Order: sequence, then C-alpha cells, then structure tokens
Amino acid sequence: MADPRTTAVQVKAPIGQYGGGFMVSREAKALCEEHGLGPRELYFRGRCGVLGECHADVVTSVAVFFPAAHVEESWNGGRKMHVERAVELYAEACRQWGRRKLGGHDGCARIAELLEPVVAQASPVGAPLFAGWRAVPLPDDPPARAVQLMHVLRELRGGLHANAVLAAGLDPLEATLAATHDTTPFGYADGVTIARFFTWPEPYPTPGPEVVARRAEVEETTDVLMAPVFSVLRDSESDELIELLRFGHAR
Repeated sequence: MADPRTTAVQVKAPIGQYGGGFMVSREAKALCEEHGLGPRELYFRGRCGVLGECHADVVTSVAVFFPAAHVEESWNGGRKMHVERAVELYAEACRQWGRRKLGGHDGCARIAELLEPVVAQASPVGAPLFAGWRAVPLPDDPPARAVQLMHVLRELRGGLHANAVLAAGLDPLEATLAATHDTTPFGYADGVTIARFFTWPEPYPTPGPEVVARRAEVEETTDVLMAPVFSVLRDSESDELIELLRFGHAR
C-alpha cells in the first residue's frame, strides 16, 4: 500500500505531463493565432493571470525559473488581452487538451473524484499560482475535469519546488542546469535544453558535483513537502490513483 510520500513520487510524472502538456499544445497554439498573442504572451498572461492585473515583478516572483526580462516582456506584451479573459482561454486550452488526450480513458471520472479532495484540502501557503488556479471553476466532463485538477496540483508542486530550490541556496538557473532526466518537464534529456527553452542567455556554466547533489536533494524535499497533500486519501485510494494515472493505452 502506498504511503503519502510514495504517492507523491509515483504520481508526479503523469500529473506533470498531463497537467502541463497543454501549455505547448496545438490548442494553445491555435489560441495564440486566433487572438494575436505570442506563445509566451499567452503563457504568462493565461497561466499567471490568476494573480490579477499586476506589475511584471509580481509575475516574476512566481515564474521563478524564467529570466526576469523575459517575464516582463511577455507579460506586458500580453496586456492587449484582459487578464480575466486570458485565464478563461488558458483554462479552455487545458480542458480541450484533456478531452483530446484522455477522452477515451474510462478512468477520468474516478481520477477527478480522487483528486478533488486532495486539491481542496491542500494548503496554499507558498504556492500562489496553485491558490489562484484552485479558484477557477472546474468543467463537468471527466477528461477535462481530471486534467484541470492535474494542472492545479502541478502548480502546487511547482510552487513548493521553487521554495525548496531557493532554500537550498540554488539560483533558478543553477537548479535548471543541474536537473536530470528524471526531474525535467516533458521528458527533456538535460538542463541545458530547458535553460534554452526558458530563454536564459548563453553560455551556461557547468554545474559542479555539489550543485548537482543539492539539486537532487531539492527533488527529495519537494516530494516530502507534497506528501501531506495526499494524506487525505486512504491507502487503497492512493493505490487506485497511482494505477489510474498509469493511463495504459491512453498514454
């Protein structure tokens, strides 16, 4: 039977993949083309718009792993769209992605049923984007509902992970470059690929063994911080959730 920490470890990959995959999806691209927004303008305006209309520094404070200048340019460039509308569109991209990717997966209703109390009872402390996205209404259909809940949980882990990175004395670029295949989003093979994707200017320093070790410890710390989130589930429910999130043929 899975204890809360084991559950946190076992579900982080599928939740990260399906809760964040819509951000680089055809659905998001179509919205950019339809509304005249750059990809990163929609990303920051839509994802971080749950903070409300605010100064770019506020967005930088939660978009920890992106260079501040890039955040400012993208956030301000997206001001052509009202922030509440951007959130609505981004949420709909998430839902449409869920319907396309998991519409044939019979377990979505149960996944959503298991994740709802996890999301509802988790503390928002240290994770403002989680708090903001938790307040966004959920759709009724199971695939969209399950994926939006995964997105919300992904924001929780992301916020706690950023806190752990800073507490370990790593700066965001160091932590990015020291990431391994097991800890990178979307299956990227190395931290350099992610640093480029996040638009950090090159050349990049090579992380030393001590930095790599601290980055590995940060991942473990994040798992520990996420464990209480899943403690609301009974052992049998945790096992069921882990199995359902394997997705089988739907992956």
